[in-house]
Amino acid sequence: MWTEWLTTVGWIYLGIIIGVIAGVIVSSLLGASKFGDLEAENLHLKFVRDSLKDEIFRLDNQAKPKPRKRRKKA
Repeated sequence: MWTEWLTTVGWIYLGIIIGVIAGVIVSSLLGASKFGDLEAENLHLKFVRDSLKDEIFRLDNQAKPKPRKRRKKA
């Protein structure tokens, strides 16, 4: 009687251990793919930020337009 109970408890513990190991492996694989996507998006956003910064700097440093000539009144 005790040997059956001990065997059952052993199989339950073995199942729990295998389930935990499989869960860790699956979650790490899914996390790695998401990490790669976030890294690519981060690089893209840095490129956009630098481009916009250059555009703002270019627009701020434009020369003033020449004043218009006044028409002589007839």
